[in-house]
Amino acid sequence: MTQIIHARMTASITELKKSPMDTILSGQGEAVAILNRNTPAFYCIPAELYENMLEQLDDIELNKIADSRLSQKRIQVDLNDL
Repeated sequence: MTQIIHARMTASITELKKSPMDTILSGQGEAVAILNRNTPAFYCIPAELYENMLEQLDDIELNKIADSRLSQKRIQVDLNDL
């Protein structure tokens, strides 16, 4: 069975066990696909990339909320009245 690998770099679980930091550094800031018997088992990603991904997902969710509220009636508010 063929599978798409969503990373430019790959490493085996054995390589990861031998030197975890070298494995992640080999990706040069990108994800590294960890293979088990030539099949992707998981992706190892640097903390900075993971944080960026979470931020982008959060932005997508916030945009969905904002888009859903576009059709709502607007209420004028004066800050002095608050």
